[in-house]
Amino acid sequence: MAQLWGGRFTKETDKLVYNFNASISFDQKFYKQDIEGSKAHVAMLGRQNILTKEEAEQILEALDGILEDVESGKLAITEEYEDIHSFVEAVLISRIGDAGKKLHTGRSRNDQVALDMRLYTREEIKAADALLQKLLQTILEIMKSHTETIMPGFTHLQKAQPITLAHHMGAYFEMFKRDRQRMSDIYQRMNYCPLGSGALAGTTYPLDREDTAKTLGFYGPMLNSMDGVSDRDYLIEFLSALSVVMMHLSRFSEEVIIWNSNEYGFVEIDDAYSTGSSIMPQKKNPDIAELVRGKTGRVYGALLSLLTTMKGIPLAYNKDMQEDKELTFDAIDTAKGCLALFDGMLATMKFNKDAMRKSASLGFTNATDAADYLVNHGVPFRDAHGVIGRIVLFCVEKGVAIDDMRLEEMKEFSDVFEEDIYDAISMETCVNKRLTVGAPGKEAMESVILEEENYLRKNPVMS
Repeated sequence: MAQLWGGRFTKETDKLVYNFNASISFDQKFYKQDIEGSKAHVAMLGRQNILTKEEAEQILEALDGILEDVESGKLAITEEYEDIHSFVEAVLISRIGDAGKKLHTGRSRNDQVALDMRLYTREEIKAADALLQKLLQTILEIMKSHTETIMPGFTHLQKAQPITLAHHMGAYFEMFKRDRQRMSDIYQRMNYCPLGSGALAGTTYPLDREDTAKTLGFYGPMLNSMDGVSDRDYLIEFLSALSVVMMHLSRFSEEVIIWNSNEYGFVEIDDAYSTGSSIMPQKKNPDIAELVRGKTGRVYGALLSLLTTMKGIPLAYNKDMQEDKELTFDAIDTAKGCLALFDGMLATMKFNKDAMRKSASLGFTNATDAADYLVNHGVPFRDAHGVIGRIVLFCVEKGVAIDDMRLEEMKEFSDVFEEDIYDAISMETCVNKRLTVGAPGKEAMESVILEEENYLRKNPVMS
């Protein structure tokens, strides 16, 4: 069992305790970040004359060699080491001897792991942002193609008013746009460097923390060393943002599942993103949408777990904080996988325009407009509401839509109706006369689409 802290102890750690304490099985995930942080630290030590120029160069060259060997498979990260930091340092010492023992000068594993996790999370925020950007592009293409595709809008999962597919998709565009904004907010807050915080109280070595922060692409060093080693707010924020992303994906998935049902038939999912039944040959199941909906709970669980872990921890570092990694890694991988697969499913999905329009018509989604017609002809709204309610009841009994009724039949409910009622309650009129900002009318939607295109152009993926 390779340990770098054994001087204080007179006997070896119990094997079960060692395994319980070790983190190498999961923190090896950020071996690149650990080596990157070590290189920045060593280069700074050399510039500050804490290490000689020769020592710094020797260590930097050896660290590059370790990284190259790990990535090529020549060097395996094994569980004989307690954590990734111990692995890198032990291999370094084995390769260059005493010079390698100076790697840890002016540094603690506390600020080292804080740096590694922050570097790793920063890259994952960028990766999530890129996936969200791609999904937004897919949604926007659907919007551009379907400004005239009429479908029912729902409240309480009941057909309410006619909208367009572009309008419906636009709601999700706004959701995922907000998700991108949250990623940017988190990045701005978390991009400060904990390296140099030491165990909790800094160090007596003349470190140049501005130097290492700049080298590693941070805005600057964290201003309190205790906070530097014990802050996990950025992880909680990231998991929270990913949870909201998953909530949006899950809502969208639920709609895809409903739309894919035989009763609706609004969409056909590409074969590559669906499966069949082992015994029912007619089935084509929306598996990706269902899995995305199901995996949402995993991401929520990671957020709640970390919140619970952090709620009772006094300053500064405590071993409980090691629990920030496994579930965070899983949540990040889960959310990224769901974003990529959902985007692929959506991009290849076919929309049944006829089924959507028919559903809007038979769902009496133009009932509100029929009531507005009466109001515009002098009928008090409450009376108009009652007239149209009775008309809907009549249509339900006859199995027809409002616009299928003859004018003579309508006049039995109100003599205000005239021939122009048919134009007033046509699906196209119901949709396109709604031209306020954010409404489904074609002109309003085209204006919004231009704004969304401009947003994507002005907000490229974080680099």
